[in-house]
Amino acid sequence: MAVALGLGALLMSGCDARDAMRFGWPEGVTPEAKDMEHLWTWSVIAALVVGLLVWIAIFWTITFHRHKDGEDEFPRQFGYNVPLELGLTATPFVLIAVLFYFTVVVQNDVEKKHDDPAVVVDVTAFQWNWKFGYNQVTLANGQKLDLLDRKGNPGEIEKGASGGVNKTPFDVQVPEKLEHGGHETDEDKPGPAGGRDDDIRDYLNFDKVETVGTSAEIPVLVLPVGARIEFDVKSADVVHSFWVPQFLFKRDVMPFPKQNHTDSRFQISKIDREGAFVGRCAEMCGTFHSMMNFEVRAVKRETFDRYIQARVNNPDWTNGQALESVCEQPTSVTTVPFETRRKTNGDTPKDLGDASKTQIANCTMGANG
Repeated sequence: MAVALGLGALLMSGCDARDAMRFGWPEGVTPEAKDMEHLWTWSVIAALVVGLLVWIAIFWTITFHRHKDGEDEFPRQFGYNVPLELGLTATPFVLIAVLFYFTVVVQNDVEKKHDDPAVVVDVTAFQWNWKFGYNQVTLANGQKLDLLDRKGNPGEIEKGASGGVNKTPFDVQVPEKLEHGGHETDEDKPGPAGGRDDDIRDYLNFDKVETVGTSAEIPVLVLPVGARIEFDVKSADVVHSFWVPQFLFKRDVMPFPKQNHTDSRFQISKIDREGAFVGRCAEMCGTFHSMMNFEVRAVKRETFDRYIQARVNNPDWTNGQALESVCEQPTSVTTVPFETRRKTNGDTPKDLGDASKTQIANCTMGANG
């Protein structure tokens, strides 16, 4: 009956078989996501089979072994039936061992890192937005671009977000004696967390090509399809979490990852198709946590190369201008900036666009840049 009701609900909802077999998960767009999707699907099927057997045993017992009037004989017992007890003990262990094996195989594939990713992205999370920087990029023609600018500390993120007005716990306070001709020493630099050294405090990467989100603009991270990509995720303040639902994977974003004994890097072997995919923070991090979104824009390799070259050759351009130069929508099409006003006049955008078609209509790259 339950199976029939489930099938009926599936048919009436209009879901196709592929959607049903994902059991609520979104469609993955990376090989790692598909591996995790298959593990999830077969794990649920195994759980359903075990559950069905349990329900059959329960209803069989209820139907055929219920007490009847006039029958006071004690039912047959299975205690001390060694073969049966061994079988009932071994079967769950075998099922768990099989599930554990495939889980480890998939986990190892997901966590695997190669030495030659085509793109290395520095991801910096801060309350309540994201900074994306291109650390290293290998173009389709083999040219390698090293775009790391320098190391920095979390206070620089806060200064950038506040216009350099507000002091933060991470700011280095210069003693008053400097105003009187004195010299700053290492002891005069308290730094965060009780005087950590520069090599500990300056754990964030600042790159020559960066995209920083604001309360007025969603950060759009442009990535190529068909190329291995590495993400190096770090937080400038509290614990966040980097999550793109279509990747079927998320990674906690920690401050001071080395001191917290966390691996800040992970890779995907490729993005399978073009499109726009919303990203979110999946760790409660404060007031605007639920609105701390970003967008991954997957484009053709040649489009990505032109985009990177446009950013490098035009450092004063905004991310939107660089996107327009390669005929891509200049703003996010999957989510909107978080609203900081208590009351609005209805100007918050509602129609974002088509996440599967992010190109600007009737646009040619030659004409646009």
